[in-house]
Amino acid sequence: MKTQREVVSHALQRRRALEALRSPRVDLNAPASCDADPMLVRAALHHGEEMDIPCPVCESPRLTLLRYTYGRQLGQFSGRIRTAEELEEMETEFGEFRVYEVEVCPDCLWNHIVTHYILGDGRRRRPPRHQQTVEDIYG
Repeated sequence: MKTQREVVSHALQRRRALEALRSPRVDLNAPASCDADPMLVRAALHHGEEMDIPCPVCESPRLTLLRYTYGRQLGQFSGRIRTAEELEEMETEFGEFRVYEVEVCPDCLWNHIVTHYILGDGRRRRPPRHQQTVEDIYG
């Protein structure tokens, strides 16, 4: 991706969460790392891209990567999952939007944000016109 900027890696938080899972002492105040929302797991099963590495918790080969896109210029399409090919197309169509990459294991419910970054050509644009969806028609 040519316009990728402001890349933030969450590798240190990921490593800390994995160490906490493997630690013999139990911290009741720590957030649970293997508590993926059912909708996130469903999205991983149907829209995710399989990763080449096994799950760091259960060693399952089904570790999946999701790329969520958010931005004012995306309009009603903000918050949707996109593939790498779609992101390359969107780079020239939109001025600026943020991408969050999340890894999800549907077997043990491990989930963690891997990176987030900004894409787009930097030119300011209006969001696309609102298109009617099934929710608009049937409520």
